Amino acid sequence: MQIDWFHLFDQVLQQLPITLFMIGTALVFALILGFLLAIIRIRRTPILNTLVRIFLSFSRSTPLILQLFLVYFALPQLLLFVGIDINHLSRLFFAILAFTLHSGAYLSEVIRAGYQSVPHAQIEAGLTVGMSYPQIIRRIILPQSLRNSLPNLTTQIIELIKDTSLAFTIGIIDMMGQVQLIIDNNYGLGMLEVYVVISIIYWGLSLIVQGVLFYVSHRTSRPYQV
Repeated sequence: MQIDWFHLFDQVLQQLPITLFMIGTALVFALILGFLLAIIRIRRTPILNTLVRIFLSFSRSTPLILQLFLVYFALPQLLLFVGIDINHLSRLFFAILAFTLHSGAYLSEVIRAGYQSVPHAQIEAGLTVGMSYPQIIRRIILPQSLRNSLPNLTTQIIELIKDTSLAFTIGIIDMMGQVQLIIDNNYGLGMLEVYVVISIIYWGLSLIVQGVLFYVSHRTSRPYQV
């Protein structure tokens, strides 16, 4: 039987927009969450620092698919005890929430490591020339910490791309969900070819992210021209 590769790619790529939406939305909120968690860790805020450490330990020590099921199945039941009903929210909301929490935990450590990579002497130098702390953050810490964090940030974004493939386990028809539908509709025939197609697509997305962030890293590592 001759395989229509173009048709297979077309079928799977029909759900690319929802996959990209999950990736983009989860990444934005994960960066915000990671930044807040990193600040708590850096400042060693009492009580909150302990809670954050527990959250990070749980996120790193349990499978993502378990975290996804906890958010989708357990969280609504827990919130009902305090009178909050979120059962009417879409599955996409729960998937993005789970990916945000998981990625945010890892990104917080990336952000914290980037902050700590900036020598404290540079901060002291900024204070001695009369710069305010917000100015030091914006002009000294952020540019260097972002540049130093790019390799780890690239890894985490690629991990998020791969993580979203679990969304189909709660009934979301993204690219991986589309793959399962194609296989089911064909009664398992052509399974190898479909998995090859989805592998190439995820590989391609990862290569694009690597290429873009490598270009950014290369640009930001150049010395300033006088």
